Amino acid sequence: MDILGIGAFLLILMLMLLSGGVWIAMTLAICGWVGQAFFTNTQPGLNLFSAFWESNASWELAALPLFIWMGEILFRTKLSEEMFTGLSPWLGKVPGRLFHTTILGCGIFGSVSGSSAATCATIAKVSLPELKKRGYNETITLGSLAAAGTLGILIPPSITMVVYAVAAEASIIRIFLAGFLPAAVLIGLFSGYIAWWSIRNKHLMPAPEAPVSFMEKLRLSKNLIPCALLIVFICWSLIAGWATATECAAYGVVGALILAIASRSLTWKNFTEGLMGSARTSCMIMFILAGAAFLTKTMAFTGIPRELAEWVNAMQLSPYALIGCLVIVYLVLGTALDGISMIVLTAAVVMPMVQKAGFDLIWFGIFVILLVEIAEVTPPVGFNLFVLQNMTGKDSTLIAKAAIPFFVCMVICIILITVFPQIVTILPDTLMGAAK
Repeated sequence: MDILGIGAFLLILMLMLLSGGVWIAMTLAICGWVGQAFFTNTQPGLNLFSAFWESNASWELAALPLFIWMGEILFRTKLSEEMFTGLSPWLGKVPGRLFHTTILGCGIFGSVSGSSAATCATIAKVSLPELKKRGYNETITLGSLAAAGTLGILIPPSITMVVYAVAAEASIIRIFLAGFLPAAVLIGLFSGYIAWWSIRNKHLMPAPEAPVSFMEKLRLSKNLIPCALLIVFICWSLIAGWATATECAAYGVVGALILAIASRSLTWKNFTEGLMGSARTSCMIMFILAGAAFLTKTMAFTGIPRELAEWVNAMQLSPYALIGCLVIVYLVLGTALDGISMIVLTAAVVMPMVQKAGFDLIWFGIFVILLVEIAEVTPPVGFNLFVLQNMTGKDSTLIAKAAIPFFVCMVICIILITVFPQIVTILPDTLMGAAK
């Protein structure tokens, strides 16, 4: 069996296991084991242990359970309810109203965590119960969370961006700056769709809340101040270089606990429940990451990513035809690999192809990161779909269908930055040029 045949076999095996109800992490690990045991000369047992250890023994990954715990604290005390109470009067006349809080929340939190999984899990924990209680459509909420959760890897700082910059030998600062405008475009597309949907489906929206005076809005907004200050402090600590992402996550937990104590809504019961909830969610995500890491090793040993890239290179395509083929290749790889693994395993072959075709490597970095985002919500194996499935108990097919309109928004964003590459390059060129 040739290499691409092996890849197709492993993909079919994965889909069969998932459709049979096998745990996601176990499915990934089983596919990795089969690939190594039958198609390589390596020892799958040793690689399994090393993959599970390497994927979780990470200082950066320590931020994940901390950010999730912060979300649990906000969710189990009055703080999340107070945030929505403060936002509600100001969004009363905006089409979509509180639906936009999921998009804005993911955008803000993504800039802090740098992790798609942490962003999706944390904002879901806070917003899903509140929006459901207020009568908002659950399908749109789930779809927006699945897609907007991916903003964690597009808005700096992002571990995926750092890995790409190292692989491409590009400036980390330039790749960070390049991510801001595409992220703003994507947030605008998500919010635009929500506004359009709410206008078209007024009968599915909750009844408008009673109008309040300007002074009353200001009075209610005091509920926003504590959490807003916490978020601003975390963001500023990271941007100013005072703390790493993991340290910022720890500050977030401490800050959330202080606010909960100050509001007298923290009890021993909700403290322990929040701790156990964050442990369960973190273990679920880390178990999936471990399975994905083992499958990534299998991909590396079999040479599937390199074979795909070399196959595209051999076709001698025009620049835009090359980009079209790379879209397909990365989306196929995204069904089995995380974004960092996709970049690392294909960089040696893809980067020279892209440069030869005349594309800017900074632009291509944002292009690849957007493809990684799309892969994370591509059914049936998008990572964010798994996170929401495990958090809500909903069927992954339902969540995947809910995410389709937002998936289309992400495709539109890819098209926009391809047709107008200045969206990506203007900020780093302008600011870095001014710095010189």
